[in-house]
Amino acid sequence: MVTDADYRPTIGDWREGAAAVAVLSFDVDAEAPILAEGDHYAEDLSAMSHQAYGPRVGVPRILELLAAHEIKGTFFVPGATAERWPGTVENILDAGHEVALLGHTHRVLPGMTIEEQRRDLELGLAALARLGTQPRGYRAPYWRLTQATLDLLAGYGIHYDSSLMDDDKPCRLATVSGTVAELPVHWSLDDWEQYAFLPDPDIGQQIESPLKVVELWTAELDAMRWTNSLCVLTCHPFLSGRPSRVQAIESFIEFALDCGDIRFSRADRLADAVLGNPDV
Repeated sequence: MVTDADYRPTIGDWREGAAAVAVLSFDVDAEAPILAEGDHYAEDLSAMSHQAYGPRVGVPRILELLAAHEIKGTFFVPGATAERWPGTVENILDAGHEVALLGHTHRVLPGMTIEEQRRDLELGLAALARLGTQPRGYRAPYWRLTQATLDLLAGYGIHYDSSLMDDDKPCRLATVSGTVAELPVHWSLDDWEQYAFLPDPDIGQQIESPLKVVELWTAELDAMRWTNSLCVLTCHPFLSGRPSRVQAIESFIEFALDCGDIRFSRADRLADAVLGNPDV
């Protein structure tokens, strides 16, 4: 369990004079979460195609949007996705964006043994290394981080995590293998809660209008200008890669730019400021 004693203040000026900082992050899950539930899902072509929309259509569309606004983002990629879609990862890197790690199999960490968590981390790092990149950031699948994995990160060259929700400003976390930056997230800034299809009669199902999503996201970002917070927007290309939802991201970007006091940053470069790494 992370305690108050593990938290450290930031070292560098992570806002660099801005009222708030926005990180555009994209979880390129592709088929990994479904296959993590069972290999038999590979036989379900409809389910697999739903997830494949992300790397096949969503990522190129998002890359085009970011290029149009000259903004660099961070793409969290499971190792299994990198193995299935190496060209997608290469395109992200070629466009100047950060590729960070989203585990390997996209399995939920709680319930896995420490050795299973270590192995998952090592396999994910190896998969991205084969594509010529060493991730400096990590995000736990479903944002369900464990102490065991958190304690491993610094020892494997990971500089930051983006999975926890107990603040809206970055900090440093002391772990047994070294200090990492924490770039906090929240469900209200995640497209999964807005667009995911849940055909469960006990839960119900609702796919929100992108117009409502823009209102939600921009209202939070606007308020963060007054609290000097970090806004980590989390989108999944298989969800937000749809045409009207890409327009929602663009509306968010345009709102931020019109404010004039919001800075966009890749997650790794923000983490460098948090940790006080001036030479990176």
